[in-house]
Amino acid sequence: MANEKLHHAKAAKNDEFYTQYADIQREMNAYLDFNPNVFRDKTVLLPCDDPEWSNFTKFFAQNFEAFGLKKLISTSFAAESKSYKTDWQPTLFERQNPAFDADKTGIKGKIFTLTRGENAKADINALKWRYLDGDGDFRSTEVTKLRDEADVIITNPPFSLFRRFLEWIMEVPKNFSIIGNINALTYREVFPLIKANKIWLGASISSGDREFIIPEEIVDFSRFTGVVRKDEKGKSVYFQKVMGVRWFTSLEHGRRHQPLTLMTTADNLKYSKHKEIRETGYQKYDNYNAIEVPFTDSIPSDYNGAMGVPISFLDKYNPEQFEIIGATESEGVGFSNGLWKEESRIAQPLVSGIKKYKRIFIRKRG
Repeated sequence: MANEKLHHAKAAKNDEFYTQYADIQREMNAYLDFNPNVFRDKTVLLPCDDPEWSNFTKFFAQNFEAFGLKKLISTSFAAESKSYKTDWQPTLFERQNPAFDADKTGIKGKIFTLTRGENAKADINALKWRYLDGDGDFRSTEVTKLRDEADVIITNPPFSLFRRFLEWIMEVPKNFSIIGNINALTYREVFPLIKANKIWLGASISSGDREFIIPEEIVDFSRFTGVVRKDEKGKSVYFQKVMGVRWFTSLEHGRRHQPLTLMTTADNLKYSKHKEIRETGYQKYDNYNAIEVPFTDSIPSDYNGAMGVPISFLDKYNPEQFEIIGATESEGVGFSNGLWKEESRIAQPLVSGIKKYKRIFIRKRG
């Protein structure tokens, strides 16, 4: 199972899931469609990366001039600092470079930069690189200074460190776009930011899954459930499908300003494509002061009270159309904004004694 693969990756701190070029391109294009100058005159930092072949680095290097970037910075984490065991060897790219140092290659991170006016040819081949003083951990003083220099931070951070990575970004804060699991929406570090409209879900992934690339040297063949394809050079590339991933961002895109087209309560009860709505209607929770709406497309347009909706609602959330007022209790934090009936002692929402999955509570604006 793909979710099982992600679980084992978290447990082993093996977070080497690399994002495909097309997935990066689709998301960045959504920001550019909304604001063509979103990256103009900006310094973009790509931490937690592997700049020698990372698709994030490749994408922004190839589009450096088109986007009008001021500077591109990409950093990597030292190979020997990663907790999994590999037969890692420095690449030919690194060994043939005059900056190569056999004593540093395994224990030092690397930094790649592309700066307007300094590189005659702004693409992946023009990237300058050197060893960092440390191992490249994003929490280090060295990389944190790069964070402070940047205007925008974009990456697929280690799954096991998503909470800490987001906190690290928000310490400043900076504009960003990062990949995480949809369940992070109810983390204590994340939901208050969603509710306050400081971050939101990206445009290009919704209600689906994505394939990530796994380097061959760390593939656990006893658990691998993905597919193997050949690249243009005939080399085997390993892809693992991961469910429930999303872009988390503070960059604007058009989809989040598109209102949902909804039916009235009466029309839903009569015409909804969901049998559950037609037969049972909208039930009240036993332990929350709200009604249960199990499907985003079944939100009644004429209901003004609190509604519990699936967390995937945030894929289509328009802040001008709805207000987020709370979420089901999580991690001992009072997210429900008074809607929870504490005497129930059950954090999950109940309908006729049956537990429902995590819910976001919303109310119609206007």
